[in-house]
This record gives sequence, structure tokens and C-alpha cells, in this order.
Amino acid sequence: MGFESLTGRFSAIVRNLQGRGRLTPENIADSLRDVRIALLEADVGLDVVKEFIDKLSVTAEGTAVTASLTPGQALIKIVRDQLTELMGEESSGLDLSAQAPVVILVVGLQGAGKTTTVAKLSKWLIDKKKKQVGVVSCDTYRPAAIEQLRVLSSQVAANYYPSTNADLPIDIARRAYEASRRAHDDVLIVDTAGRLTVDAAMMKEISGLHEALSPHETLFIVDSMMGQDAVMTAKSFNDALPLTGIILTKTDGDSRGGAALSVRKVTGKPIKFLGSGEKMDGLESFHPDRIASRILGMGDVLSLIEEAEEKVDIEKAAVVAKKIKSGSGFDLQDFRDQLDQMSKMGGVKALLGKLPGMGNVNNPVQDQVNDGAMVKLGAIIDSMTVKERQFPALIKGSRKKRIAAGSGTLIPDVNRLLKQFDQMQKMMKKMSKKGGMKNLMRGMGGQVPPNFPRS
Repeated sequence: MGFESLTGRFSAIVRNLQGRGRLTPENIADSLRDVRIALLEADVGLDVVKEFIDKLSVTAEGTAVTASLTPGQALIKIVRDQLTELMGEESSGLDLSAQAPVVILVVGLQGAGKTTTVAKLSKWLIDKKKKQVGVVSCDTYRPAAIEQLRVLSSQVAANYYPSTNADLPIDIARRAYEASRRAHDDVLIVDTAGRLTVDAAMMKEISGLHEALSPHETLFIVDSMMGQDAVMTAKSFNDALPLTGIILTKTDGDSRGGAALSVRKVTGKPIKFLGSGEKMDGLESFHPDRIASRILGMGDVLSLIEEAEEKVDIEKAAVVAKKIKSGSGFDLQDFRDQLDQMSKMGGVKALLGKLPGMGNVNNPVQDQVNDGAMVKLGAIIDSMTVKERQFPALIKGSRKKRIAAGSGTLIPDVNRLLKQFDQMQKMMKKMSKKGGMKNLMRGMGGQVPPNFPRS
């Protein structure tokens, strides 16, 4: 999730406190002013900011800095605890403890990403909870939404129950429920119609569906890029429906994070998931403590480990690790496999965002990393023969021309890949020597490694 502006601000606050002997009323006041500005610029609501700063002030002024903490570390710990409390303390998952099929009603404005989220949630339930899932669209105003759900449901292996714009939404829902029960689904996810703005007709229709289905979960889907508008819309839906949770979508396009910091406080309902991108696996459980750490540039190592356990091919990783340790045998096919692994985990930037300290890396260095270049590198390697991948030294003039043509790239692109791979091999050899990793990191001096995909 994008919190770049907040992370940058908080990093500056910590730097300003470095070297101070202790927390004083003066430097606490200065830091709180900076925190207030950072939150307001992130589009967090004024009432939420005021209450947050008041709590922070009381806690900070009553905190003694222990011998193991600097003033900067002490304040950041306080801010982290308060951010975690603001966003809900603990992760709140789906409650599936009801008679099957457990009904999940999905509501939200048009364009918030409801239909895509229904498919992502289906995949999450199928893959992580081993549930059989059925889906149905009650959006009779947009035939395209019905067709979109049909297509997406086949991609994620969910049971699709058909509907048409000639049917009444309540009839569609009842028919789908009976079909889902006969199919022995564990969960039935019901997609609903939206409008560009909240209106009485929409709320009446959704309330009727809610009454007919008695859903165990009623999830509000909200576009995080709407900022405070998202929060106010969530409040309107919460006033009209007994919501059980919120899913924030398009979080990869929101660098401010104001919605995530405000919506729980305003509605009193937990954020259950964060959605990003168009890929069906772009849905992650919301952990307030991990998000707070990410905002403060501390990384999110737990989520990184969980992703690695789910998405990394352990056998391939072990083979590559052995080659790296020996400093030999690492070829372009191994490089291609590593690009695939990074892509499965959201790309290089997503990985960097979860590593401790990377929130403090300045933008020019982060800008060197280009996920789009990974696709180009993969295409170039795919255009090589097996022998060329094993022995890159074979790739000369005519071979370069063929590879460039086959991958839709230029000869300079092929040259750049071969140069990066040569640098990578040299780096592997350094790492295989005694004290190699320590010397390598010292030599890099905080720069992006030469083998990272760049534009």
C-alpha cells in the first residue's frame, strides 16, 4: 500500500530528533506539529487528527526515554502504538462461523472495484481457507458487470450463478442462494449494484437484499484514492446498513493513506482487506500493527515472510541459494526464475516497501527500480535458446539480433541485460567468499544493486 508521503514525513521527524539527549516539552511540541501536518497532508480527517494528536501528546509527555531508546526511537514507538490503535489494534478476519453457504454481501459505489474485489475475495477464500465459493451479480443496471463477474469467476475457479438485467435483484439473490446450497458451497458472495453517489433508491434495494439474505458479512468496498470522500461515503453506508467490515481498493494508487487512517475511526467498523492492482491475488489481510510499521519505514517483514511461504517455489529457491553460495553455475534461466518469483510477490517495489529501512531511502534511489523493466528482461530471456541461457558468452552479433527481434526489443536492450547479468555473476562470486556479504553491502553504500531491473 502506498504511504509514501507519510513515510517521508515521519522519517524527517525522526532525523530531526536524532542527537537529542532526551524528549523535552519543546521537541515534543515541534514533533507533534510535524505529525499533525503530515496527517492533514495525507488527507486524514481534521477531527481524527485532533484526537490522535491529543492522545499522542499526553502519552509522549508522560513517557521516560529508557537507556535503550533514543528520543527519536521513543517517539516513533509512541506514534506506532497510536497508529495501530487508530486503525483497529488487531487484524479482523472474515467470520465464516455460520451454516453453509455463508453469505457475504458486497456493497459500494460504482467504480469502487466491487466486482473485481468479489473475484479477488473468492480466490483468497479458495486458496487460503480452502473453501468452495459461489458468486452472483445482482447489478441489473450494468450487464457488463454481470459478464465481468462471469469471466473473473472462471479465472479463480468459483461457481458462477447466472443473472440477467431482466430479473429483479432480490429474485436473483434467492435463486442463487438455493443453487449455492444445492452445490454445497461453503460461501456465497453477492455483488450488488452501485451508483456514482449515495442515493435513496440504491440504499432501498441493498437493504431489501440484506433483509432477504441475512448475510453473515456485509462488506463495504471503498476506493482509497477518494480520501475523505471515501470516509464520508463509508459513514453513509454504515448508517444505512449493518456493515461488518471494509475493504479498501486501489491502495497502490494512493500515496497518502488518509482513508486507511480515518475510515475505522469514523465508522467503527474494521478494515478487513487491502486491494491493489488488477491481478486476482492482489488482496491482502489488513494488519493494523504491520501497516503502522510500514508507514513509519520499519517495513513489514511478517507479511513478506507469509508471501514468500505462499508464493516462492522452495525447491527452486534452494537450488539458486546453493549456486549463489558456491559462486558458480548461476545462469540466465535462474535469473528468469528469480524475476518470476519477484513478480509473484508483487514486484521489486512491493518487496522494497516491506523491508525495514527502505521507507527512508530517498526517492531518486527508489526511482531506479523499475518493475516494468522486469517484463522486458523476461521477454528477452524467453527469446533465447536453452544453450544461450546456460552460456551467455555465446550471444554475439547475429544471435543478439534474433533475440531482440523475438522479444520485441532492441539490441541495446539485449546488451544491457547481458551487462547486468555479468555484474550479477561478479556479485555472486563476492558473496561466496568469506566475509563477502559484509564487504558487498559496504561497497554498495546504500545504492540499488546492479542486478535490480531498471528502465
